[in-house]
Amino acid sequence: MITYKGLPAPIICDYLSRADSRSHYAPGTEFAIGQIEMVANTGTYLDSPFHRFPDGKDLADLPLTSLADLPALVVRVPPGAGRAVTAAAFAGLEVRGKAVLVHTGWSAHWRTDQYFEGHTFLTADAAAWLRDAGAALVGIDSLNIDDTNDGVRPVHTALLRAEIPIVEHLTNLHTLPDAAFSFYAVPVKVRAFGTFPVRAFGLVR
Repeated sequence: MITYKGLPAPIICDYLSRADSRSHYAPGTEFAIGQIEMVANTGTYLDSPFHRFPDGKDLADLPLTSLADLPALVVRVPPGAGRAVTAAAFAGLEVRGKAVLVHTGWSAHWRTDQYFEGHTFLTADAAAWLRDAGAALVGIDSLNIDDTNDGVRPVHTALLRAEIPIVEHLTNLHTLPDAAFSFYAVPVKVRAFGTFPVRAFGLVR
């Protein structure tokens, strides 16, 4: 599916179908080999520092401990709170060393045209607060963690410069508890790549 307007949808097909494979193997033996052609920003994906900075860590440089089995919490943005999520939404929370997942409810528009228009985002002061408070990873159930009407992208800039990975296009955050779970968002290790899809999930203790 397309999760960022203007980027192409992935192409998923057979490279070698089961039927075609039969000529390569003994009778009764067959295999399927699939092929995917896609841009890195497809589905739910993780941004590494290299996505924003040429000297930042790429996907291959990210330590597994920064992506897997992270203690996590969900920050719920109340309905009607507006598009911009400020630092006030995180006041009083202990986020050091944790994955902070921002539940805006925007994923209710998943797979609709509305998803691309008027999404919820974090502000520059929210990003600075999360960085200074020691968040290990920040995720959001929205089109972009930044306001796409602003080409400056202050949230990507602040978090990725501090080597805090970002996960965008999360869904189903309403099924997770507010805390007491671990978060996983592990991409493949690709050198000189800044972004890649992940199977993001929370493991409830």
